[in-house]
Amino acid sequence: MSDAQDQPQIYLITPSEFDLSSYPDQLAACLDATDVACVRLALGTKDDMRIAKAADALREVTHARDVALVIDSHALIVERLGLDGVHLQDGARSMKSVRKTLDEDAIVGSFCGNSRHDGMTAGELGADYVSFGPVGITALGDGRQVDAELFEWWSLMIEVPVVAEGALNLELTRKLAPHTDFFGIGEEIWNTDDPRQALVDFRTAMGG
Repeated sequence: MSDAQDQPQIYLITPSEFDLSSYPDQLAACLDATDVACVRLALGTKDDMRIAKAADALREVTHARDVALVIDSHALIVERLGLDGVHLQDGARSMKSVRKTLDEDAIVGSFCGNSRHDGMTAGELGADYVSFGPVGITALGDGRQVDAELFEWWSLMIEVPVVAEGALNLELTRKLAPHTDFFGIGEEIWNTDDPRQALVDFRTAMGG
C-alpha cells in the first residue's frame, strides 16, 4: 500500500458480515473493475475460526491480483494468516507495540477519528497511513464529522499517507480528492444493488 501519485487510491473495506459462498466472487468482480490499493478484512466477529476461513478465501482473491490484504485490529494473527498488515482502531495507543511485533514490511495503519494529535502521534510511531472519519453524516458513533480542513492541512504538512473514510458519498469524494491519498470505501458500495458499478462511480468521482 503506497502513497497516491496523481490521484487518490481505493482502500476497500469488507462488510462486517458476509457469506463466504458468494462474497469472494463479489470482491473479485470489484477488484477486476478498477484499481484497488488495499482491502481491509473488517469482520465484526471475534471467532478465530471464522476469521481464518474468511482470510484464506479473501487472500486468494487479493493476492492473485497483487492487492494487499490487511485485517482490522487483530495484529497477533497477521503473520499466521499470511496477511499484509493490520488496521488499528485505537489511534496511536498500540502503534508502538504492534510496530515492534510485526515484520518491518507489514502494513500498520491507524484510525484516529477526528484527532489531528492522534494522527500525528501515530505517524511519529511508525504508522504507514493514518485514517480519519467519518467524513459524512452518520447516526453511528458520537455524531462528529471530520472537517475537510483536516485533510487539507494534513496533505500540506504531513508526509504520512492519509485515508478518508466513513459515510462517504460522491460529492464528498470529489471535494476531498485533492487532499487525501486513499478513500476507505465499504458499506457505501456493499449496501447497493451493484457494488461493482458503485465502486466504479466512486473511482470516477476521484478523478479516475
